[in-house]
Amino acid sequence: MASRCVLAIFVLIAAIVPMTTLATEYIVGDESGWTLGFDYHAWAAGKNFLVGDELVFKYPVGAHNVFKVNGTEFQNCIIPPADRALTSGDDTIVLASPGKKWYICGVGKHCEFGQKLAITVQSLAPTPSPAPSPLYAKPDEAVKGKRPFFTLRWW
Repeated sequence: MASRCVLAIFVLIAAIVPMTTLATEYIVGDESGWTLGFDYHAWAAGKNFLVGDELVFKYPVGAHNVFKVNGTEFQNCIIPPADRALTSGDDTIVLASPGKKWYICGVGKHCEFGQKLAITVQSLAPTPSPAPSPLYAKPDEAVKGKRPFFTLRWW
């Protein structure tokens, strides 16, 4: 009886406590940071960016900035108004929604020289619920006409 209670408590806790996914923090450019002369396309290749992950842009204050832009602005290096710039030198952007995301540096011709990043953010996949075990199936729910050897019931 005690083992049944322990098992019941374990099953209840497992059902109530949701599985959580820890967000990944990506330092853009790794140890090079956000700078000129770095291949951000190659850096992003093979990475699986998910909703909730964070991009951290590290650079010397005043040397660079970060703008979140649309695809046209990215492609043509169109610099948005200065009040949209991130300028702290340690800017964190939480990837809040799935889809294509674009970032550029708006200092001088840095964007034209390749200081820009395009990524695709995936949504979190739903966790599939486990299929019920035939051991716990009621006789009328048994697999294709086969009855289980025994049925455990918690009630």
